[in-house]
Amino acid sequence: MKKLSVALFTLYFIFAASITQAWSPDQSDKLELSVAKALIDAKDKDPSLEKWFSEAYAYAVFPRVGKGGIGIGGAYGKGIVIKNDVTVAETSLSQATIGFQWGGQVYSQFILFKDKTAFENFSRGNFEMGAQVSAVAITLGASADANYDGGVAVFTIAEGGLMYEATIGGQKFKYKAK
Repeated sequence: MKKLSVALFTLYFIFAASITQAWSPDQSDKLELSVAKALIDAKDKDPSLEKWFSEAYAYAVFPRVGKGGIGIGGAYGKGIVIKNDVTVAETSLSQATIGFQWGGQVYSQFILFKDKTAFENFSRGNFEMGAQVSAVAITLGASADANYDGGVAVFTIAEGGLMYEATIGGQKFKYKAK
């Protein structure tokens, strides 16, 4: 019983820390700096990503997404949308999942839009990404095997935490034009 209590307390701590970091209020300038840092980190890990970002019609960057769960889980993060090297909107990501899951983590997520149609679908403000869309974990050369799916490509970088999961769920996004 003692081991279970310690495990649950540890899980709660990881989950709370992950979510708190991602949900902490970001002022616009602070969010822009976080996005710039996340982009630099991603391109440092895989320099070939530069081509993806330069050729994308637009892209959304979520510098810190907190995720956690025990059986039922969720994730949340704030980001910005960039088109032609200009911030055009603020965005948020929320996710609900159900299934085998245990833990918490923080990660960065990058969503690239291949063309105007994919971007406009996202910018309508009620874009959802189902479980069938897979994200590519950014490592050296990882982007070489990536492809657009429905005009969208997704890349992630894990920052910390530990998450075991086999879940069903999807991500929902909000879009607020600047």
